Amino acid sequence: MNKRLNDKYFFINILCLFIIGSCMNPIQQGISLTVATSSGVTEGIINRNVISWDDIPYALPPMGDLRWKAPSPLVSPESQIKPQEGNGCLQEASIYAGLQGKGIVGQEDCLYLDIKAPLTKDYSNRSLPVMFWIHGGGNTSGVKDYYDFSELIREHQVLVVTINYRLGPMGWFTHPAIQGLQSGIDKTSNFGTLDIIEALEWVKTNIQSFGGDPKNITIFGESAGGNNVLSLLASPMGDNLFHKAISQSGYTTSFTKEEAIGVNQKGIIVNQLGSDPVLSKHDLSGYGSIKNLFNSNPLKYGEEYQRYLRSLDGKALLETYKKISQDTYDRLPLLTRDGIVAHINGVSAGLAASQKKNSIPVIAGSNKDELSLWLGSNRYFVNASYPFTKLVPVPKIEFKKEGLYKLWVKTRSQGWKLRGVDEPLMELEKAGFDSLYAYRFDWDDQASSYFADFPNLIGAAHGFEISFITGDYKFGPIGRYVYPKGELRNQMQETMMNAWASFAKTGIPNTGKDAQWKKFNSKDRVFMKLDSDEYLSLDKEMLSMEFILENLRLSPEGTLLEKCLLAEETFFNIGDPLDEEFNKWNEGACKQFDMNFERKKIQTDLIEEYGSATVY
Repeated sequence: MNKRLNDKYFFINILCLFIIGSCMNPIQQGISLTVATSSGVTEGIINRNVISWDDIPYALPPMGDLRWKAPSPLVSPESQIKPQEGNGCLQEASIYAGLQGKGIVGQEDCLYLDIKAPLTKDYSNRSLPVMFWIHGGGNTSGVKDYYDFSELIREHQVLVVTINYRLGPMGWFTHPAIQGLQSGIDKTSNFGTLDIIEALEWVKTNIQSFGGDPKNITIFGESAGGNNVLSLLASPMGDNLFHKAISQSGYTTSFTKEEAIGVNQKGIIVNQLGSDPVLSKHDLSGYGSIKNLFNSNPLKYGEEYQRYLRSLDGKALLETYKKISQDTYDRLPLLTRDGIVAHINGVSAGLAASQKKNSIPVIAGSNKDELSLWLGSNRYFVNASYPFTKLVPVPKIEFKKEGLYKLWVKTRSQGWKLRGVDEPLMELEKAGFDSLYAYRFDWDDQASSYFADFPNLIGAAHGFEISFITGDYKFGPIGRYVYPKGELRNQMQETMMNAWASFAKTGIPNTGKDAQWKKFNSKDRVFMKLDSDEYLSLDKEMLSMEFILENLRLSPEGTLLEKCLLAEETFFNIGDPLDEEFNKWNEGACKQFDMNFERKKIQTDLIEEYGSATVY
């Protein structure tokens, strides 16, 4: 159905609401919205020519004895599926992740998905491209309900699936009392990754009943969602699940099993749940070394402790994790190189060894100003004042270290593109992939305000491209400045929707504009600069860590300590930590600093002076 017809029926419905209270779109007459699936019968809801089937369970609740096990398929075709409220997975409350409240929110019974499709009378007999969205949030937060792709669905006739998957230590957990006593796929550490795989299996089995093509599934996700896309491409278990892939600001970080358990150089378990008073009755020190636990008699300690871990209230467990990790909760060991779900040598090695998937077209990209999302509110770089007193809780934000701020954003964003886009695509190229595409999202046509110079402060920040794919523009109280209505926003939406939808349909991203998106290769690393029409163009950028870090070393901005902190972030983020390279950088000048102490001191000083390290 074209846009003009959609708009016509929309205004008819509005008129009918005023006259008789309700009105049915002519195309809705005679349509049954009931769909039978392997996990139950679901009833669709129509909203502006999009049908939504919500909160469909795709696996058994991972609770009790199923906690920290591979998801179990839910076979219950006769049950009636009903919409729910608040079925996001356990996580810390955040308005930006989609689950509000205080402390730990969500529930363990969270393995649900939503399906949205364009309304037509014979929708179930169609074969639409399926776009399978994996939300971001560091794999510690996020929820399917935060994202509404209705505009993309209406405009481009695609079907979109959004899912929940286990997060944080419920989704990625390594402990001798768990893996040491389990067998087969349950010996994995990557339960959240397995949830995504199980959801894809469910979609393959059931999506045809909703009008989707099970032979044309595109996985796409942003940030941690992009990481999960790359993880599935690299996974030994990722074959025959999907046909195209898009990683938006993804990364390839993973952990060894020893790092995930938490051991010191002597092999002793440290910094784990047993050190917390809540769990002191089962102090892990009794286990001794990991080697002894696995090679001697794990049952001596393991069965009782495993039962205890599974008996704990999920929210209390996450509170304990939060307490132990303090300000590093978002950097807990997650994707683990277990040799089962993840490649034993990490994501990059898995990508290079993924020859069985090399017929899959892949898009990978990052944003020009990735780090501004976080740094733009950090009091180390900006000042905040309340010119209208705190009765009007909108701060005026101004730079206090503008040069250093721009250096930090540029360096980290270039590092993100190198390690999260160029290098993964080059690893895929080694595996024989020949339909690879790269982009950098550059759109920064925000509106300036008395309260902030948003184009310079925010720019093309992390995650800002998502709204141009959904058509759903929201960013809290500053949304109208970040996404000002007008032609430039419309141009960017048209380009992004065209490219993503055409890629899902054909495997080739077509912007619908004059700029033709060429394939990426390691020789010239061509990429598309995604921007308003005037600046939409192809470009090349042969980034390397040596180039990025030499520019940092020679910059007139920043003290030696600040440069060391920035260099460490660049070497340690977006991929596996490059410890040796960091220690050698700038002739080893950073060895004189205790980096963890210095970073913590900066944060502590800001909190003491302002009450918080961030403006908000």
